[in-house]
Amino acid sequence: MATVLADAPAARPRARRSPLWWPVVALPAAAAVVYTVLTRRPTGDIRYVLAALRTGGEAGYSPSEVFTHRPFFYRWFIALLDDLAFGGIVVRETVTYAAGALLAAAAAHALYLALLRRLTGREAALTAGATGLLLVLTPRTDFLQPEWAAVVLTVFGVAASLGTARPWPGALLAAAPLGLAVMMKYSTASTAAFGILLVYVVDRGRAIRVALLAVPGAVALFALSVLAGSHEWQWTEDMPRINQSALGRTGIHPGHLLERSVDFLADRAVLSPVLLLLPGALLLLLARVRGRGRRVELLVIALAIGCGSLAVVVVQGNWFMYHAFQLTAVAAAMWGLAVGGSRRSPPWCFGAVSLLFGLLPVLYAQAPRGLQRPATVWALGLLALLAAAYDAWREARGGSRQAEGGKCEAGGVSVSAAAGVPPAALVALAGVVCLSGGMWPGSPHLVAHGKAGATNASFLDGVERKQRNADAVRARIPDGARVLYLAFGDDVYFIDHPAQCRYPISTFLQRTRFLEDVAGLRSFEENADCVDHDPAPYAVLDRAWFKPGKVDPGLMRRIVATYACPPASDSGASKTVVCVRRPGVDRRTPQPAYTAGERAPAGTAAGPVSRALQRSPSDAVTLRAIPTE
Repeated sequence: MATVLADAPAARPRARRSPLWWPVVALPAAAAVVYTVLTRRPTGDIRYVLAALRTGGEAGYSPSEVFTHRPFFYRWFIALLDDLAFGGIVVRETVTYAAGALLAAAAAHALYLALLRRLTGREAALTAGATGLLLVLTPRTDFLQPEWAAVVLTVFGVAASLGTARPWPGALLAAAPLGLAVMMKYSTASTAAFGILLVYVVDRGRAIRVALLAVPGAVALFALSVLAGSHEWQWTEDMPRINQSALGRTGIHPGHLLERSVDFLADRAVLSPVLLLLPGALLLLLARVRGRGRRVELLVIALAIGCGSLAVVVVQGNWFMYHAFQLTAVAAAMWGLAVGGSRRSPPWCFGAVSLLFGLLPVLYAQAPRGLQRPATVWALGLLALLAAAYDAWREARGGSRQAEGGKCEAGGVSVSAAAGVPPAALVALAGVVCLSGGMWPGSPHLVAHGKAGATNASFLDGVERKQRNADAVRARIPDGARVLYLAFGDDVYFIDHPAQCRYPISTFLQRTRFLEDVAGLRSFEENADCVDHDPAPYAVLDRAWFKPGKVDPGLMRRIVATYACPPASDSGASKTVVCVRRPGVDRRTPQPAYTAGERAPAGTAAGPVSRALQRSPSDAVTLRAIPTE
């Protein structure tokens, strides 16, 4: 940390605090938080989990026994947040997201109290404040994801380790949240490891103690999840095998991975511009460190965190933006530490660039397509690094020009040290603007290969459209009737009829569309039994997502034998239809089982109906934000 990075930090004169210091920063930050909580709606991934937990719960299964493509402890985490909610769909979402924001605020406050033991008040406030704002104002693609939850838990762990007077009790308190961080998704073990590395920067002895307790703690938590959930070990084995993009399936192609990584980091930086400030923040921090050995050590740790974060993304192979959330959290903390720890005057150039980057998401979404490319984003990152280098050079020379009222100009914006409000407040306000850049209606919802896609406003319009379509489907199903969902999580979330089995969303069944060997998994067999073993009276089929003609043939015949579905339409109408259990199909008598992967013999299962079920106007793959980790 800034004060503890130096071998012998110099004493600083006590500065008079302006009464405007906190309101200038806190009021805009609070306004941004309130706006975000009130206008943010869940992405498809979060709707997927909520839909599975709700409809599975109505079928009599607890979060321990419902499959949601997420591990045991994360399912319970989301279920507990959902239990706090009430009211209609929008009110319930708002309450859930407000609870998540309060949890993030609690983590930031705990970090602030811990840092006060080692840093000045300004350093602690800016570091913890930037971290907390990042957790709350992060793009909706991150919020409440397993990676987000792991970062929140890691912040609690770091605070527990550094905030106690004695090392061993602190390590014991830190072991629980760090172990839970690992359990959020297993790949989030990297996030917990990064937290221990950050503790190592401050206090090596405490970091070693935390590691000694957190590692067996995480193993014990995993064992508890296996004991508490009858299918947890099975799902732990089967889940990685339904990811068609995993590195284990695609193989290692260094050139492609390097190119994709460069594009991915640029895309992520457009959504979270604070990521572009990370190299500059590290430069400002390293410039204050005394001793070459200490600088090399800190640089190696920084590179380990950066490369480790990217490695997690590469191994999963999906290149989803939220897979790198832990890196943006580190960037926010380092930004606060670099700005708050300035020795003589705030880093004005770096602050001015931070202010400009708050406008980056909106401006980038409106920029000509020719400018929307990774090279543009990397050039902006270089600008931030040069600004930080200039501030570091000026601070090394004593900061005399800044004290005399000198100015720094960046992109046409000049900031004077002679401002009436304390200088630190102005730079902190620039950080608030930067961290809130991705929440505005005109900011991109997603960016792919440098190209901005839907904006936040158009995403919300799309959610309303999906809800209206689902309402039309829901109206064709009697109240309270149980449903077999052969549809994506969005449909299940808005239709919200109780499911019939522990696989409310047919993820394993749908994956045979891409991976034939999934049909050999035990979880696939259990999921397939939902079709014709005590079948639900209704099924909801989304031909765009499920594509009956492309899934496992034996499974398709079981569906045809159990449900009668209306024919597909060549018009632009919704491809989601309601199917009805066939007359004569006994609820309690399972239909004849078909071997997974078996080809349908000629004349099977009422040819015209079978063709109606299979028929789809287009065989093109419809890309959706489905959880595929």
